[in-house]
Amino acid sequence: QIELVESGGGSVQAGGSLRLSCQASRPTYPRYCMAWYRQAPGKEREGVGVIYTGDGMTDYTDSVKGRFTISHDNGKSTLYVHMNSLKSDDTAMYFCAARYVPPYGSGRDCSLTRSDYSYWGQGTQVTVSS
Repeated sequence: QIELVESGGGSVQAGGSLRLSCQASRPTYPRYCMAWYRQAPGKEREGVGVIYTGDGMTDYTDSVKGRFTISHDNGKSTLYVHMNSLKSDDTAMYFCAARYVPPYGSGRDCSLTRSDYSYWGQGTQVTVSS
């Protein structure tokens, strides 16, 4: 069992930046997919990006490519997302999620399919004003 706690949300003007953090209650290196999701009011929860802690490879949804960067501090078991050039469309509750990758698996198993993830945080709100 892993508990995930997000922090760093807040209000920012369009064009600004924020960094979100997600602290895990136990080590998440090296065999975890760690992902960020977001959910805007009245919309489905969507995957933002994912990192495989084993090798640091990342993948992002198209709408955030070039603006968001996901990283993971292996020693602190903390997931980050640096969000730049924020837009009003980025306004949402942001969640982190984790899934264990068995020894027969690899980073190729890390996707943004919501049902793949067993562990979820409670979320942190990001509001971007134009």
